Amino acid sequence: MTRTSHEVGTDWLAMAGLRPTRQRVTLAALLVGDGQDRHVTAESLFESAKCEGEAVSLATVYNTLRTFCDAGLMQEVTVDGSKSYFDTNTHDHPHFYWEDDATLTDAPSDQLVISQLPNAPAGAEIASVDVVIRLRRK
Repeated sequence: MTRTSHEVGTDWLAMAGLRPTRQRVTLAALLVGDGQDRHVTAESLFESAKCEGEAVSLATVYNTLRTFCDAGLMQEVTVDGSKSYFDTNTHDHPHFYWEDDATLTDAPSDQLVISQLPNAPAGAEIASVDVVIRLRRK
């Protein structure tokens, strides 16, 4: 039996204990409904929802993406200190940022070797390490 994207999205929300509101289910279905990982911006997800005929505001998309991140369903990847991408793959992995079209894709983690990190300053601990490799086409 084939499950609909809304069913997949609803199960994804349930996995994190999130209430399945109409907006959350709509956005979850767009993000994980086909079983593929996604890298989206709030704006690109808003446009996808609009194209599907879904009535959701850009503010709701931003708030929902933050809720998904807080629940551990997604991770936020910041590029240039100002542009945020949201990734449905929550495992630690590097990214390629394609400067020509401002897209983010996964980079092969098995090829990345980080042999040593600097010590954190006194009173601090390393929370995470984000690796974004910037690319431009030749």
